[in-house]
Amino acid sequence: MNSVSPRVFVATLTFLAVGLASAARAQVSPPADAGATLFQNVRIFDGKGASLSAPSNVLVKGNIITRISTEPIAAEQGVAVISGNGRTLMPGLIDAHWHAMLIRPNPAQAIAGDVGYNNIAAAVEATDTLMRGFTTVRDVGGPVFGLKAAIDAGLIAGPRIWPSGAMITVTSGHGDFRQLSELPRTIGGMLSRMEQIGGSMVADSPDEVRVRVREQLMQGASQIKLTAGGGVSSPFSPIDVSTFTEPELRAAVEAAENWGTYVTVHAFTSTAIRRAIAAGVKCIEHGFLMDDATAKLMAEKDIWLSTQPLPEELRLGFAPGTVQRAKADEVWPGIAQVYELAKKYKIKTAWGTDVLFSQALAQKQGAILASLVRWYSPAEALAMATGTNAELLALSGKRSPYPGKLGVVEQGALADLLLVDGNPLEIIELITDPAKNFKVIMKDGRIYKNTL
Repeated sequence: MNSVSPRVFVATLTFLAVGLASAARAQVSPPADAGATLFQNVRIFDGKGASLSAPSNVLVKGNIITRISTEPIAAEQGVAVISGNGRTLMPGLIDAHWHAMLIRPNPAQAIAGDVGYNNIAAAVEATDTLMRGFTTVRDVGGPVFGLKAAIDAGLIAGPRIWPSGAMITVTSGHGDFRQLSELPRTIGGMLSRMEQIGGSMVADSPDEVRVRVREQLMQGASQIKLTAGGGVSSPFSPIDVSTFTEPELRAAVEAAENWGTYVTVHAFTSTAIRRAIAAGVKCIEHGFLMDDATAKLMAEKDIWLSTQPLPEELRLGFAPGTVQRAKADEVWPGIAQVYELAKKYKIKTAWGTDVLFSQALAQKQGAILASLVRWYSPAEALAMATGTNAELLALSGKRSPYPGKLGVVEQGALADLLLVDGNPLEIIELITDPAKNFKVIMKDGRIYKNTL
């Protein structure tokens, strides 16, 4: 890896200092050390079922749910008691397709902007993400390792992060943000700006792929992200193209499996998806342009689909007449189709948002989840964003950065919990206004918000 320049070092110190201040400002109260908390008289959505429990009591000790009972649980000395008064206790929400470093900046800032500023902006956004009730994100592309370390150390408030590190692409592929003036690429030569900051890495042979995959694993990647086909936001990446060859994809899969984890790929078309499956890829991101036969193949091969009900505002964010807007117009009709195919063939389906370059859209994270009711019941949608997404995270095996069970309310699970004022299984719109309706936000047994 490149040595750290004085400018980046100073920017990093600034990022940590400002991150501390922003975390203290955004939280309702600073989180105490995880002690013991007793939730009394709550109705539980467990992250799997279709209904709420009978009135129950839930005891959290440290960062673990230790007891759930419909009978009273005695509040021992030193236990913080929260009276639920019939409110809903549910798992913290999980976004399976997030880019923590690419929310606040615009594309130019993300690539060519000041690293220190981008880190500070990501820290503030991470706190906002947690305060929206998202206690975990799977980050599928971006220089997020430093942000994750700061959150895990308690320097700033933010969600758990399953990091992919730099997304790996090919010359001209989705994620190659170089300009034509930067060509030709010299193999083994100077890295582009996007590569220098760890946003994406270009690899044009199986050997190069292995190097880039191993570099991300060395930095702490929990899974590996490749771009197997064209994308909307990249300037030189038509939607219909397939990028990596099967041997190149297989090299990534082999390197990841040697570390006990898996590869997920950005892919829209059936050709890109089928090539990835043949190479051993375990998860497909998006899949909007797949055909019926490919959906059936995914179900038969037990391949995960991580897809998103992308909001119309995201498409309209690309200026009319641009290449990106034309590609978005090509992709958007496939959103409904991919959910219909996922339901038809019972594909294992994870949920995420894929918000990019828009703080305003990030604030609608809960609303994007609620929009799943076009195809699913509220209970099914909420289960997808809790228990089901946690199953996808578990594919990382020993590379999972947070040992324990997430996405469920059950004895022995990690204590990532939301106390909701109302029943989201009846009124899913409650999750669209977390400031009002999420009365308690707990992550890892620590309370970050309590308005009761």
